[in-house]
Order: sequence, then structure tokens, then C-alpha cells
Amino acid sequence: MVSLRILRIELKRSVAPWSGVTVLVTALALLYLAGVARGTGTTAWTAQWTSLALWTRSLLAYLWPLAMGFGALQGLRDHRSKMSELLTSTPRPARHRAATLTGATALTLASAFALLVLVGGVQVLTNTEYAHLGWLPISLVGALSLVAAAVLGMGAGRALPSTLTPPALAMGAFVFTSLMYMSLGRTTTYTASGIPTTEPNQLSLLSPAVEQVRDVLLTLSAPVHVGQTVWLLGMATTGFALLIAATRRARLIALTPVLAGAVIALLVLPSDPRRMYVVDEAAAELVCDGPVCVTRTQQARLPDFADHGKEALRLLHGALGGRAPVSIRENAAVPPVGSTPHWSREKVLVDFDDDVIAAAQGKDLTRALIATAMVPGCSPLGLATVSANDTAARIIAAGWVLGDPKPLGAISLATRHFMALADPVWKELKALPRAEQLSRINAMHAAAISCKGDPFEVLSGGASR
Repeated sequence: MVSLRILRIELKRSVAPWSGVTVLVTALALLYLAGVARGTGTTAWTAQWTSLALWTRSLLAYLWPLAMGFGALQGLRDHRSKMSELLTSTPRPARHRAATLTGATALTLASAFALLVLVGGVQVLTNTEYAHLGWLPISLVGALSLVAAAVLGMGAGRALPSTLTPPALAMGAFVFTSLMYMSLGRTTTYTASGIPTTEPNQLSLLSPAVEQVRDVLLTLSAPVHVGQTVWLLGMATTGFALLIAATRRARLIALTPVLAGAVIALLVLPSDPRRMYVVDEAAAELVCDGPVCVTRTQQARLPDFADHGKEALRLLHGALGGRAPVSIRENAAVPPVGSTPHWSREKVLVDFDDDVIAAAQGKDLTRALIATAMVPGCSPLGLATVSANDTAARIIAAGWVLGDPKPLGAISLATRHFMALADPVWKELKALPRAEQLSRINAMHAAAISCKGDPFEVLSGGASR
């Protein structure tokens, strides 16, 4: 009871509650006012549990420095009140006072992060039927990172009692997270087609902030959780040791846990980017209704999607005969950014974040599925949208199957441009004999599936490149 009473007093008289309030308000402002780390479509921060956990972790690039700065401010309290010598003369051990101090701050910061997750979690419950606990380690490590930053800040404030210590630590932490995201934590690579891109390296995992969510099926691997936990526990241990250290020698020894934690973490953390962010196999499991399948993350969409998918397959079979695809699948593969996609003639692979699919409803969804089946698009993954030529080819191909060409998506300046591009080729195609039309459509489809030609050129009578 005594310890709880002391904890209540600490919460009333310290900056601990203000640190939690500031972290929570800043996070919500970044999400709702600044629009930082919100994502769209299936990767929105309130769309799925894993996306929620990863987006809130990405906010730590801003929240982690705040926690460290508040911790340093808390660590200066005894020095500012000129009570250091008085407290050292009391019979109560220094570790007890330090435990109360760190406990109050840890409680408020962990509660603030939990409330942030709760705000998003309430909305996730209304947006998905896929419930799991795979997101929990991501969020637990995020809460631990705020606590570790604050405790290290307290220790630094106690060891370096200067009014410049809190802002210097906060700025240093912000520079650290920025460098991990922009330069030191990234390695430049080249795709098979020679396009330069960057990917995270092992050092980036020492930052509590994570990459922005690019695919709903990606999650952090278990070695990442373990390595980051070791690193953060070492950081917190060093902060606590600095709080109770009374001599210069003790302060130097107190640095051992954070250094050892960094070494152990680098031994545990994966160096291959493909082992950092991995596909969640449970989330990627397919749920099917006949020939139409979606991943478990999108299972709530299956009834409506299956109806339009079956209709699209029926129409494609009527137009292409034996060359038509026989199934529609949500694409559960997550290849590297910049890689060239690989398509199958038998299976139509769709992405719910594709602009054409995402915006389509009712009969427009059937048209969008036919267009995607005929011209899936060969732009490097994650680096470009579907080209104008491919979009025009989609309009023509879907129009040929359904009898009339229509825009894919809402009417806009862009869709008018695509329709203007497609119109003369459509008229030329329809003027040909039926057998010649089918020949061009089949040649266009083959070029689109193989990614070895320009489908629009094929439709217009040019050779496949």
C-alpha cells in the first residue's frame, strides 16, 4: 500500500502524466490532422490489426524522441530542486526511489500507447472479420520502446544535469530515427531491370520506428521482435543504472547493458530484408467460393466479390473459349519492390488496392475484373501505376468482351484521356472480321500475360515487342 501511495504522489507531482498526454495527443494529431502514417485501402491504419500495429509503430519516429526528452526532464528534478545531497543521506535505497520514478513514467507512456492502439482497434473491429493476435508483439515492442526511451532519458538527465540535456537528447533521438529511415538504415539496390531502389538493412531495426505499410500481408518476423526487445531492455537497464549511480565509475559501468544489448541485438536481428518483413502465412491463407478466392484478411468481401468474379469468368469463357482463365485469386504473393510481375493464363490475380478494383462496385466490378484478367499490367511492382497504354488496352479488351467500351473508374480528366486513346483503336478493331478480332485479342492477351510486349500496340495492329 505504501508503494501505491508513493506512486500516486509521483503521478501527481511529476511530469509523468504530461508525458503520456503529450505522446497520445501528438500521435492522434499526426494521424487525424497531419495525415501521417494513415495509409489507404487495405493498408489503412484502421483496416486490419497488423496494419494498425505497424502504422502506430511508424509514429515512433516522432514519439520516441518525445519520450526521451520527457524522461531527461524528469531526471533533472532532483538537481533542479537542489535535493540530491539530501536524498543520498536518507536510509531509503536509491533503487527504490528510482523504481517509483521510472514506474510512474512507464505506466503513463505505456497507457498512452495502449489508448492509441485502442482508438484504432475499435475502428478495425468494424472493418474486418479477420481477428488474430499476431499484431500484439509489434505493439508490445512499441510500448516497450517508449518506456526504454524515457528511462534512458531519466538516467542521462541524472548523469548530465543541464537544462540543455532534454532538448539535446530529444533532437539526437529524432536525428537517429531519421537517419535509420533515410540513409544509415537503408541500402541501395537495383532491380532486375536496372531500376535503383532502397531496402532496409540490419541497422534500421535498432530504430523503434518501422517501415510504412506497403502490403497488408506483411508483418515483422519473430527474430526482429526478439532482437529489438533485447536492445530496448538493455537501453532501459542502462537508464535505470544511471539513475542510481553515485560515482563516475558507476556511470561508466552503467553503459554496459546498452552496449551489450546492441551487440546481442545485431547478432539476433536478420540482415536479409526478406527475413525482416515476412508474409503472414495465416493472413495469406485463401478462402474460396468455387473458383473465386480471397485471403483471410479480405474474407468479409468474398460473398459479393465471388458473384462478380464468377460472372466475369463466365463472360471471359464465352469470349475466349478454351484460352480463358478458370479462376480468380487475390494475389497473396509479396515480391520485392521493383520486380517485374509474373502472371498466369489460368488464374486471374487481383489486388484490392488496384485503383480499378478498389473503386468498382456492382457491374463495374465485373468489368474491372475482366479488364484486369485481359491486361493485368506489367509496371514494376511498387514503383509505378498501370501505364496509359495498358489502361487503354484494358478498356478495349473489356469492351470487346462486354460489347461496348466504358471508362474504368469514375469519370475524370485521366479517364477521358484514356478513352480518347482507346476510341480509334476500338473502332479499327470492330471494323475487322470476327476471326481477325479474336486473333488480335488473343495476341494482346498473350503479350499482356507474358510482359513481353505492348498490348495496346498489338490491338492497333503493331507487332509485339
